[in-house]
Amino acid sequence: MKKTLEEKLHSKKIKRPNKFIYNFLGYFWKFTVAKKYHINATFIDDPRKEKGAYVLLSNHASRMDYIFTAVPLLPQTFNFVVGYNEFFRSHLHGIFSLLHEIPKKNFTPDMYSVIEMKRVINKGGRLTLFPEGMSSISGGSQPVALGTAKLLKFLNVPVYLSNIKGAYLVSPKFNLKERKGKVNISFKKLFSVDDLRNLGEDEITKILNTEIRMDDYAYNEKAQIVYKSDSIAENIHQLLYKCPKCGAEFENIDGANFIECKACHNKVYIDNTYKLKADENSITLKNPKVWFDYEREEVKKEIENPNFELKEEVEIGFLPKYKYLKHQATSLIEGSGILKINHQGIFFDGTRNGKPFSFTLTLSETPTYGMCTDASRFYTFLKGEFIEFYPKRDSVIKWLLVTEELHRMHGGKWRDYSYYEEK
Repeated sequence: MKKTLEEKLHSKKIKRPNKFIYNFLGYFWKFTVAKKYHINATFIDDPRKEKGAYVLLSNHASRMDYIFTAVPLLPQTFNFVVGYNEFFRSHLHGIFSLLHEIPKKNFTPDMYSVIEMKRVINKGGRLTLFPEGMSSISGGSQPVALGTAKLLKFLNVPVYLSNIKGAYLVSPKFNLKERKGKVNISFKKLFSVDDLRNLGEDEITKILNTEIRMDDYAYNEKAQIVYKSDSIAENIHQLLYKCPKCGAEFENIDGANFIECKACHNKVYIDNTYKLKADENSITLKNPKVWFDYEREEVKKEIENPNFELKEEVEIGFLPKYKYLKHQATSLIEGSGILKINHQGIFFDGTRNGKPFSFTLTLSETPTYGMCTDASRFYTFLKGEFIEFYPKRDSVIKWLLVTEELHRMHGGKWRDYSYYEEK
């Protein structure tokens, strides 16, 4: 019987990448793709001096971070841990197989991934992990995913950190078009083996959240780097869905260098350093990250209502069984229905492949969502199966914020930064 793509993926024993192939591709990317980002690397501690296996952690600012972390450390080779769903895309699965990347189902337990990471470490290999679980949505980092500290203690090798600044500004979540500009990276040693043995999981998590935390907009207020693009603001309404003047939601539109509310015509211009400037009789917030944080605070107020509910018409997509996704697709649409979230959980009622289909997710098991490309859709895992939601409105970010804050309100284990700062 023919194996499914998932069966093929999970039957693979991960090896260390071939040095010649890895370095050929690495140096090719260094002198082509990476060249336009003027990568500047600073070594507080140099991981290349480490003898034997180690783990390299990095904040996950953008889709380009695999290049930003790997290029400065050439000729060393790494097995990267990559989102499981990316292995089903035709333009990626070949290179992932060639470089022996490790698939990981984000924000859900995945024993296959853990076993293969340990296999690579036991053979003297090196791993690169992005412990936030997905690239930055807002331009700032998010707390590391649940289980990160436990994983590091299990792997039991030295841990280094790559901290990237400016990457979100060359490759923001709201737009797939990269912008030319400068990226700075620093490397340091974060934990020795003795540190991992002696520190508790909460202590490790607190250190990780402190060291990985970043805010590219705040960084560039001081750096004032110009990021070349003729469409700097295109699609930013996906993230900035709420008008700070009239409070209208999903009424914002954008152009090449502005965002405007259709309800009250509040208009804000964005320059190529991402500085915001309000038009006459309009108001703005300090930068897009501050605007995003304002939306989160508004969501926190909304969910104080015990009758709060968010409801949306969505299409639902799933990963293919036998043929890889083409044309940059991230899933195959198989159904549609109504998705809603309230204080009782997350509910879907609709159809899949022409048959009735419904499910319920608890708030505790759903800390956040992943986003494969931009902020036009979001995904989670349903009993281990990838499911992607395509909302009718540009409501993805509100779904993200509501889900995260309801998870925390109802005792979910994935806490925000303030939880660790207070401890």
